[in-house]
Amino acid sequence: MSHELDILALGNAIVDVIARAQDDFLVRQGVAKGSMTLIDEAQAEKLYAAMGPATIVSGGSAANTVVGAASFGARCGFVGRIKNDAVGDVFAHDIVKSGVAFGTAAATDGPATARSFILVTPDGERTMNTYLGACQNLSEADVDPATVARAKVTYLEGYLWDPPAAKAAFRKAAELAHAAGREVALTLSDTFCVDRYRGEFRELIRTGAVDLVFANEHELKSLYETADFDTALDGLRTEAKRAAVTRSEKGAVIIEGSLTMAVPATPIETLVDATGAGDAYAAGFLFGYTAGMGYEKAGRLGALAASHVIQKIGARPAVPLKELAEQVGVL
Repeated sequence: MSHELDILALGNAIVDVIARAQDDFLVRQGVAKGSMTLIDEAQAEKLYAAMGPATIVSGGSAANTVVGAASFGARCGFVGRIKNDAVGDVFAHDIVKSGVAFGTAAATDGPATARSFILVTPDGERTMNTYLGACQNLSEADVDPATVARAKVTYLEGYLWDPPAAKAAFRKAAELAHAAGREVALTLSDTFCVDRYRGEFRELIRTGAVDLVFANEHELKSLYETADFDTALDGLRTEAKRAAVTRSEKGAVIIEGSLTMAVPATPIETLVDATGAGDAYAAGFLFGYTAGMGYEKAGRLGALAASHVIQKIGARPAVPLKELAEQVGVL
């Protein structure tokens, strides 16, 4: 990673195992629809055996974002832990072939590469059951100061806030980025994460440890413990430097100080799989943001990317997003 990067992401290196399922299957498996639940290896094997035919694709929230941003033309890097196993080989191959620099050494021992078992119900809602495996061993040693210093934005996923070593890596990356005069972005990732670390996330936002926050409407309401969107948005405005909050078909709201900008969603024909919608939105937004295109253009690019991925299975783009944006006149 000798050249300047637009975005450097730290996140969980996960391979997604995606299958369609009926609501009654979720009930039988004892999983909460629409949520993300952490499971151990034994639970992972049991769930995989019970699932129907599956599509296996590389995933991970922050990894999805930099793959999407690279598809627009951004220069991206990724830091995340895998094991030297078959699943880890799939992840490393896919992210490099997507144009993202990835140099984290694969572990030769310890837990297996992470997998997320994603159940997609007929309404397009996704329920994630995640075995973190090797992800949990991401540490400060994996964060290279020179690489962070070369990135315009270091992007961190909220899922990283669970394992203590990964949390330390998260903090180190943020400190290094600011020391180099760069910016830090945080995605809240899931209401599961917000419920567990609400106070710590708000401290990161309040103290300026992060410069840009990504959240969806549900995560924002959980962060400020209110059912009213406007109340939650006001709370975020008082604490965050800037933020982009997605609201599904209602579009997104971008705030900075007294600025409030609503950007509409891109219309879709059919919702197939909501997996990765927020990741894709962040990809488009960060591409526009780091290129200096302004909030309105960045928001439109985010909306376009999100609309593309939710009309297919899996969280990564099926076509180059730059070409798609040019076709519809967003670029």
